[in-house]
Formats: sequence, structure tokens, C-alpha cells
Amino acid sequence: MIRAFFVEIVFPFLVFCLVLSIAKSFLRGLGAAFKPGPRPAAPANPPTVQSGGELKKDPVCGTYVSTSTSLSRMVNGQAVYFCSDECRRKFTG
Repeated sequence: MIRAFFVEIVFPFLVFCLVLSIAKSFLRGLGAAFKPGPRPAAPANPPTVQSGGELKKDPVCGTYVSTSTSLSRMVNGQAVYFCSDECRRKFTG
């Protein structure tokens, strides 16, 4: 009796709820994809990033930075490269 109740009523109800939930989620995603509205504009002048240069390790944080784009400081006749002004100040301070 109880088994028949679960097999005939509870189990189909749970399957129905699961399918309904998946369908709602899918349709909500489709609706968002086709929703009219303003699109974000592309930047007029995208930032330029120099490429190339040898990679050196920042002695403060350990980040590898390009020698062509990093901040540097001469220490005992050797160039030391930093990823940011904050790291350069920490190194000398």
C-alpha cells in the first residue's frame, strides 16, 4: 500500500518538479540572452600594453614583470625591477 503510494504519486511528483525546475532555469537563461536593452559600448581607445622584454622577479612580492614595462631602481650598480610603486617603496624603505 505505502509502496504503491510512493511509486504512483510521490515519485512522479518529484520527477515533475525536477523537470519543471530545469525547464524554468533554461527558459530564464534564454530570456536573458534575448532581452532587449542597451549593450555595453566598447572603449573608444583600448589601453595599449607593451609586449616583450625580459622577465625579472620583483624582490618584494615575487611577481615576474617585463623589463620594458616595469619600474626599476639601481641598487649597487644592478637594475632591480618592481611591479608597482608600492613594491619599490617597500624595497627601499
